[in-house]
Amino acid sequence: MSSQIFNKTVAVDGVDVFYREAGDRNNPAMLLLHGFPTSSVMFKNLMVILADKFYLVAPDYPGFGFSAFPDKNNFRYTFENIAAYMNRFTEVIDLKSFSIYLHDYGCPIGLRICVNHPEKIERIIVQNGNAYMEGIGKEWDETRDYWEHPTEEKKKRVSAFLSEEGVRMQYTAGLSEEQLARVSPESWMLDWERMSRPGNIDMQFELNCDYKSNLEMYPAFQKYLRTYHPSTLVIWGKKDVFFRVNEASCYKRDVPDAQVYILDAGHMLLETNFDEVSELIRNFMS
Repeated sequence: MSSQIFNKTVAVDGVDVFYREAGDRNNPAMLLLHGFPTSSVMFKNLMVILADKFYLVAPDYPGFGFSAFPDKNNFRYTFENIAAYMNRFTEVIDLKSFSIYLHDYGCPIGLRICVNHPEKIERIIVQNGNAYMEGIGKEWDETRDYWEHPTEEKKKRVSAFLSEEGVRMQYTAGLSEEQLARVSPESWMLDWERMSRPGNIDMQFELNCDYKSNLEMYPAFQKYLRTYHPSTLVIWGKKDVFFRVNEASCYKRDVPDAQVYILDAGHMLLETNFDEVSELIRNFMS
């Protein structure tokens, strides 16, 4: 069985969406949804190692990675709209049912698909992805204050993460020296190169401000989990400085049979704990 990744682009309602594809379409399908600030590139190694048993598809959201970056006058950069485009993407490539991998931004994007199209969802893999307030700690206080009471002075502080150092920290924050040696520098350097395109940082800030809408969706996400009880795997890095680890066990409230694993890792588990994560996914899917 070939482990070759194919790099493709497809038009979705007028927007070119880049995606990576691996494996045999006759095998169980997995839709891999990336987080901030990255793209489908985060899944390349996982796709290679799982291509023997699964059909894997990893798209880049509009404005991310190698997908088109339409002007904000022609495209609404909201989580609701990106989720709608990702659902349309699955229709355009004729992906009728699939397991879904949810990471960071990919979690509220993917859970919106779950809520609106539960018939499509076979299993759920959550990797450092939020659906409960327990994951939103005090490190979010300044950002949430800006959402409610915006000023230019506050904007300068809360937008500091949209920088080369801020992008690198998504990969390195909280890690030990030994773990830092596992982080591929091209990962965050590619993210920063893509974010450095004219207008992209402004878009990223607006989208991050729309993260408030995800918190408002948490009750709906939890109701979906409670109602449909999808087979769920939760994998979390306990050193994640962006999303708190005490969120991980919250999924068991609504899906009591959920498998929850806490790893000695930060936010980007596929960089630092690849063997553990890939084995957990393979066991879960089998």
